[in-house]
Amino acid sequence: MLKHRGFPGRLPGTDFQFVIRRGNPKGATKLISRERFRDRSPVDKRADLGFMAALWEHFGEEPFERGNLDAGRLSWLFGREVIPAEDPFDPESYDALLKIDVGRARASFPDIFEAED
Repeated sequence: MLKHRGFPGRLPGTDFQFVIRRGNPKGATKLISRERFRDRSPVDKRADLGFMAALWEHFGEEPFERGNLDAGRLSWLFGREVIPAEDPFDPESYDALLKIDVGRARASFPDIFEAED
């Protein structure tokens, strides 16, 4: 399992984890696309924003390996702002390649991309 050095471990001031410390010997937790409802709490929305900002800062438009990125946090973005970068895609692999769908990420998290415009 690739460990993304320099990637924030969690959202500052919260227990929202962004990375895992060690891999599960039975395999990676499956990535799923979780529905984000409008009535989510502000702290949940901040966690999504913080995680997306960290992904953008570390990887930009380049494909990246899932590695030690937290499956639960990734699943809130998976299938929308974060998409598979390979076909076939194995949602239960630490080696799976992902990428940011910049158009959708820009629409969902405009604050991250404002500085670039």
